[in-house]
Amino acid sequence: MTPEAVRTAFAPTGSLRASINLGNPILANRGADGRPFGVSVDLATALARELGVPLALVVFDTAGKSVDAVVDGRADFGFFAIDPVRGFDIAFTPPYVLIEGFYLVRDDSPLTTNGEVDVARHRVVVGKGSAYDLFLTRELKAATLVRAPSSQAVVDTFLAEGADVAAGVRQQLEADAERIGGGLRLLDERFMVIRQAMGVQKNRGPEAAAYLADFVERMKAAGFVANALARHDIRGAAVAPAGQ
Repeated sequence: MTPEAVRTAFAPTGSLRASINLGNPILANRGADGRPFGVSVDLATALARELGVPLALVVFDTAGKSVDAVVDGRADFGFFAIDPVRGFDIAFTPPYVLIEGFYLVRDDSPLTTNGEVDVARHRVVVGKGSAYDLFLTRELKAATLVRAPSSQAVVDTFLAEGADVAAGVRQQLEADAERIGGGLRLLDERFMVIRQAMGVQKNRGPEAAAYLADFVERMKAAGFVANALARHDIRGAAVAPAGQ
């Protein structure tokens, strides 16, 4: 694509509208001044600079809302966990960051391993529309899913509902356990690796998708993603290997 064709594909309104999900603290947070910051914001800023267009952040509190904004054209691209359900409408890049999904239980829970979770009497709380909601909807055969309104509300919902397990991004669960002041623990190992990627609506065309995929690979190879993780003091997330 010519530079002008790329700009037209990504920014048909004249501004590059980035869908930002504040529901995952690995990717983005809101500062004391109210402005979003984080790895996804840094990548969006770099893409807008490369295309030579102004950046507009379209901010949401859940992944599901962030995906919907790209699908229905309110945003031009976004930052999502790769999932086949989302893949019907979204063309994903290779992942730029790998994040772990974990289970959390009360200290007095008899559960000690992931393999003990999927039984009929257990209720597992997830953030509605999150990557791990989509994954566990497919994977859990006996346990019942309880959907909290957002990823940030998972642990509070888990406690309020008297549920058996809370599922989510490890860092969010650890932060919530610390906020609550103890009495909670993670199970023995991750239940999934969440592959965080950039994504564009498929109707923008295969050339736009290929351009975005190349952008992500260049940002990984140049150390941009690693530097962003370090700058924002993000721990427990890894830069995805090249080509994956």
